[in-house]
Amino acid sequence: MNASLRLSLASLRAHKRRFAGTFLAVFLGVAFLAGTLVMGDTLRASFDSMFGSATAGTDAVVRGADAITTPGESRGTRRAVDASLVTAVEAVPGVAAAAPDIQGAGQLVGGNGRPIGGQGPPTLAGNWIDDPKLNPYRLAEGRAPARSGEVVVNRGSAEKGGLKIGDTTVLRTPDPVRVTIVGLATFGGEDGMAQVTYTGMTRADAEKYLTARPGQASGIVVRADAGVSQPELVDRLTPVLPKGVEAITGQKAAQENTDMIASQFLTIFTTFLLVFSGVALLVATFSIHNTFAIVVAQRTRENALLRALGAARRQVTSSALVEASAVALTASAAGLAGGIGIAAGLQALFPAIGFPFPEGDLVISVLSLVLPLAVGIVVCLGSALLPAVRAGRTAPLAALRETAVDTSGASRTRAVTGTGLAALAVAVTLTGVLVAPSGWLAGLGAVLALAAFVVLGPVAAGTAVRVLGGPLDRLRGVTGGLARRNALRSPGRTAATASALMIGVAVVSLFTVFGASLKATMDQTVSRSFAGDVAVSTPSFGAGGSGLSPKLAPAVAALPEVDTAVGLGRGVAEVDGKGRALTVTDPKALARTFDLGQVRGSLAALGSRGLALTETEADRQALHVGDPARLTFTDGRTETFTVRAVYDRSELAGDYVITRAAWAPHRTQDSDTLLAVSFKDGVGTDTGKAAVEKVAAGYGNPEVQTRAEYARSSAGGLDMMLTLVYALLALAVLIALLGIANTLTLAIHERTRELGLLRAVGQTRSQLRAMVRWESVLIAAFGTAGGLVLGAFLGWVLVRASDGTSDSAFAFAVPPAQLALVALVGLAAGALAGLRPARRAARLDVLRAIATE
Repeated sequence: MNASLRLSLASLRAHKRRFAGTFLAVFLGVAFLAGTLVMGDTLRASFDSMFGSATAGTDAVVRGADAITTPGESRGTRRAVDASLVTAVEAVPGVAAAAPDIQGAGQLVGGNGRPIGGQGPPTLAGNWIDDPKLNPYRLAEGRAPARSGEVVVNRGSAEKGGLKIGDTTVLRTPDPVRVTIVGLATFGGEDGMAQVTYTGMTRADAEKYLTARPGQASGIVVRADAGVSQPELVDRLTPVLPKGVEAITGQKAAQENTDMIASQFLTIFTTFLLVFSGVALLVATFSIHNTFAIVVAQRTRENALLRALGAARRQVTSSALVEASAVALTASAAGLAGGIGIAAGLQALFPAIGFPFPEGDLVISVLSLVLPLAVGIVVCLGSALLPAVRAGRTAPLAALRETAVDTSGASRTRAVTGTGLAALAVAVTLTGVLVAPSGWLAGLGAVLALAAFVVLGPVAAGTAVRVLGGPLDRLRGVTGGLARRNALRSPGRTAATASALMIGVAVVSLFTVFGASLKATMDQTVSRSFAGDVAVSTPSFGAGGSGLSPKLAPAVAALPEVDTAVGLGRGVAEVDGKGRALTVTDPKALARTFDLGQVRGSLAALGSRGLALTETEADRQALHVGDPARLTFTDGRTETFTVRAVYDRSELAGDYVITRAAWAPHRTQDSDTLLAVSFKDGVGTDTGKAAVEKVAAGYGNPEVQTRAEYARSSAGGLDMMLTLVYALLALAVLIALLGIANTLTLAIHERTRELGLLRAVGQTRSQLRAMVRWESVLIAAFGTAGGLVLGAFLGWVLVRASDGTSDSAFAFAVPPAQLALVALVGLAAGALAGLRPARRAARLDVLRAIATE
C-alpha cells in the first residue's frame, strides 16, 4: 500500500495538469453548494436576531385563537379582537403596559408616481405604537404621527421611493389616502424587514382605513412588569380573555414571524439554489468520470507493466483511487473556502441591489462544512470508481500493445439495455401523466429517460456525429473530415464528454419550455375566460400590494363609455371545515364579463345567503345546487349558505363566489384584486381605456391594460424567473465546457505523434487549430441536440404533471426561437471550449511529436 501511495502521488505530481479540469469542476460544484448553505444559515440567524431585537419589549401577544388558512398559504387569517380589551389586559397583575396593534395592507406611492414594493413581500400599514418598548419599529428621524394624515415610514421604503420627511404622497389602503411623512423608522436596527414596506399611522386613521369597523385591532401587545416571565404573564392573561381569543408569549410570536419569513422566502430561496447545486454537481460527475476514464485508457501500458512486475489488481485500483482522493480532498477543501467567500460576497452585494441583507457575522454550521466536503469527495470518488476498477483489470499482456486508446462505445448489450430503459421510461411517464396521474410516476419516468439517454449516448454518437458533421466535409474540406473522424474514433468518449453539456442544455430547455407553456396557459386563460375589453389591476404578486379600492368599480361603471364594470374582491372562510378563498363580487356582472362555461342553477339568485362554486369543488365537497353549506368566517360566526349555482371554469373567477352583501358583515380590510371592464357597442378600445385611466388616476393610479396587455403582464414574473434560472445554469454549462476542454486536452496528449505526422505532411498550424475546434463543436452539437430533445420531453412531462394537479388546463408550448438560441449558445460554447486545446495542439514541436511513443 505504501508503494501504491508513493506511485499515485508521483503520478499526480508528474501529470497534475491532466486533473486541472477535474479540480475546477469539483471546486465550482462544492463552492456553490457551500455558499448556498452558509448564506441560508446566515440569513436565518440574522432574521432571528432582527426579530428578537425588534420585539424584545413585547412579552405577550393577545390575538384571535383560530386562523383560516386557504390552500397555498403558509399563514392563515385571524379574527380581529376588540381594542377595548386593552383595559382588561392592563388590569391584570404583572402587566406593565398594553397597546392595540392594528395591521393591514397599505402601499405607498413613491415620488415618481409608482407604488413601492408589492412584488411578493407584504406592504404593511398599521397604527404607530407610542410605547417604544412595544413598538417593533424605532424612530430614527423626525417624529411620531400626531394628526390625521401624518405617517412614519421605514427608512428603506423612503429611500427606494425617493421620499423624505415633509413629502406628501398617496397611501393605498386600498382607498387612496393623502399622507405626509413626518418620520423615518428602522426595524431591529435595519432600514426595513427585508423587502417589506411599513407605514405607521395614528390609531384613528388605522381604525378608519385598515379595519372593517372602529374599535377593532389585529391584536394587543403586552409588556410585563419586572420579574414576571413570559409564560407566567400568558397564564395570568388567559382567564380574562373572551372565547376565541388567546395569549401567546412574545418569543413565540417572534418565532412565528421568523418561520413565516423562512417558509415564504428563505426555504424556497435556498431550495431553489440547492437544486441548481445538484444540477452543477451532476454535470461535474460526467466531466470527472470522463477525465479519469481517458487517463486510465492512456495509462494502459503503464498499468500493464505494473501488473507484469507483480502488482495485484487491488494495488492498481487503489493507486487510481488514491489519485482521485487527492484531487477530491484538495478541490473540495478549496471549494468549501470558495463557498464561504461567495456567501460573504453576497452579504455585501445584496444591499447594493436593493435587498437589505441583515448585518451580522457569517454563520457557518457544522452541516454547512461537512455536507459540501462530503458531497465533493463522494462525487469525485464515485465518478472515478469505474475507471479505477477498469485500470485494475488491465492484463499484463497489454504492455506489448503499441497504442492504448479508449475504444469503448456502442456494444450490443448497451444498445439493448438503453432501448429497454427508453421503453420503460416512456411507459412509466405516460402512465404517470395520462393513465393514472401521479407526480411520483412522472418523476420516475423523467429519471429513467435521463438514464436511457446516458446509456444510449455511445450508441447514438456514431450516427449523430456523422449526420451533424456531414456538412464539414464540404465546407471545411480535409480539415472538417479529420475533425469528424476524430469525434467518431471513440463513441464512448464522445458521448461521455457530450453528456455533461447535454444535462446542462436539457435543464435550460426544460425551464424554457415550461416557462413558454405557463405563458401560453396564461394567454389561453385570459383569452378563454376574460370577456372584458380592459383590466384594471395593481402590479403585484404574492402577498404584496394593497389591491384596488372597491369604490373604483362603481365609479368606472358610471362612465358613459362603459357597459359593465365588475370588481373581484377576496375573502376567506371555512367551507364545511376546510379553508377556502372566496371571490366577492356582483355575480350577474361577473357572468357578463367572464366566461364561466356551463352554469347550473342561477348566479343572479345568490343574494346574501347564496353560494356559487366550480364543478371541481362541488364534486370535492359533495355539494349540488340546492344543498346547504356551512361557512365559518374569520369573525368566528358560522352561517348556512345555499348552493345556488355550479359553474365549469374557475381560473380568473375563483372556486367560490359570494355577493358583497353576503361578505359585508364579515369583511376585514376590503379590496379588489381585479377590475374587469366591458365597453358599450361602438366605443373603441383606446377611447374607453383613456376614460377608465382618467377615473383610475383618482384611486391611486392603478394600471389599466387591454386584454392582451393584461395576459402579458400576468406572465411577466416568468421572464424574471427564467433570467435567474439561466444565470444559475451558467455554472453547469461552465463545468460542461471545462469537461470538453479537458477531454480535448487529454486527447491531444494521446494523439501527440499523430498530430506531429499531420504537421509533417503539410497541415498548417491554422488547419490543426481548426480541426481541434471543429471536433469540439461536433461534440458540443451532439450534446446540445440530445439536451434539446431531453429538455423538451421533460418539459412536456412537467407541464402534464402540473396539469394533473391543477383545476386549470395547462397548455404545452415549444418556443422555437428560444430553443434555437439555446442551440446556438451550445455550439458557441463548444467552439469556446476548443480554443485552448487547439492552441496547445498548434504549439507542438513537430520533431518531438513524431518521436513520441
